Amino acid sequence: MENSNDLHQRPSSIRTDGKRIKIRIADVKGIFQRWKKLVFLLLIFIYAALPWIKIGENPLVFIDVTHRKFFLFGLTFNAQDFYLVFFVVTGIAFSLFYLAAVAGRLWCGWACPHTVFLEGVFRRIERWIEGPRSAQLALEKAPWNIKKLFLFSVKHFLFFLCALVITHIFLSYFISLPILWNYMQQSPYEHWPVFVWMMVMTGIIYLHFAWFREQLCLIVCPYGRIQSALADDDTLVIGYDYLRGEPRGKKNDPARGACINCHRCVDVCPTGIDIREGMQLECVGCANCIDACNEIMIKIGQAPGLIRYDSLNGLLKKTRRIIRPRLLLYNFFFFLGVAVFSFFVTMRKPFEANTLRALGQAPYVLTSEGNIRNQFIVHIANKGGEENNFFLSVEAPQEVNVLLPITSISLKSLEDKQVPFFVEMPAKHFSHEFSFTVKVKENKQQRELRSEVLFLGPSAQR
Repeated sequence: MENSNDLHQRPSSIRTDGKRIKIRIADVKGIFQRWKKLVFLLLIFIYAALPWIKIGENPLVFIDVTHRKFFLFGLTFNAQDFYLVFFVVTGIAFSLFYLAAVAGRLWCGWACPHTVFLEGVFRRIERWIEGPRSAQLALEKAPWNIKKLFLFSVKHFLFFLCALVITHIFLSYFISLPILWNYMQQSPYEHWPVFVWMMVMTGIIYLHFAWFREQLCLIVCPYGRIQSALADDDTLVIGYDYLRGEPRGKKNDPARGACINCHRCVDVCPTGIDIREGMQLECVGCANCIDACNEIMIKIGQAPGLIRYDSLNGLLKKTRRIIRPRLLLYNFFFFLGVAVFSFFVTMRKPFEANTLRALGQAPYVLTSEGNIRNQFIVHIANKGGEENNFFLSVEAPQEVNVLLPITSISLKSLEDKQVPFFVEMPAKHFSHEFSFTVKVKENKQQRELRSEVLFLGPSAQR
């Protein structure tokens, strides 16, 4: 048997002195790798296609920061609806909490954009140019020469090109595609703020995928750090069957367990950990170690599954609970948020109409004809997803004269306009302030909004 102190050492991509060990991943094949290729391709397609997909005239997902409006799966919102973002964000959070409680780091290893682009794009480019892990390590140790400089330049040129594409995909969620395409064809000086943001984001994405990589999961991302609070002994995780695998030893050692200590699971890990040392913060649930271990087990005539998806209770041959209090709690808050969000969306008015006094004007004016005049503005905002017509009218006492120059107005989706109007009455008939009604009715659903407005005059100011 080998020295147990040599067997049970927990590796890391960060040394005790704080210096980083660069991770070079060995190639691995298996059922999970085949599934991940399909999942990554599908997700990259979805990330890139969402801004192109439209429901009616609007994108499926689009956040127009410039005009303070956003679109989400056929729903249209303006700045007044921003409070609904709280329910969207908390809904996503509780979905991830629930997923973590059920299946651990499944999101991190299979669907996180960081993982999708790193494993699905950048590492594949790296393997294509530099070769497998052994060739990459040899190239890293080799002195600089023309070949190494050429491979380095080509790889990082492609990395930068991919970062540029990803940046434009990201920008298309905030700048409409026609406008973005127009910006791309014009000089950067004409839209320099967008150009600066594009270059800064491209630089960040390039540095991240070319250099920072797994450190995002280990240092920056909070989701991995709260896994210990979200998961329990019944959570489905990637684990090592300690009862079957120990004691570790060489292939021909009769006293060993199933593990032959080949370190294959470590060589394929994107964060450089040893899954055999139990649950760890660095494990992102990518399933590389499962495929690698199964490949070795089959070669030595052992049953696969030494490393597998299972709960901690399952690995210890205990019963795994499916329904647990924390899952019920996460479900409760998630569906509560969905219910409240649905309620507010359902009760949300298709348009807003507010009547205000004209800014910068006196509350009332005495005209040369002996009348008292009040000036108002009706602000109408179409919050619907389609163009709509709106009709304005005023209900006031008979002695009041309403000067309403525009009685109907057409507004595009999320467009707003202001309509001024005047209300007059003879000063001799005015004794005190009174209210009148401004009505705005939309054409499609025949919904009407009313607002009560005060008419002011000299006696009302005393």
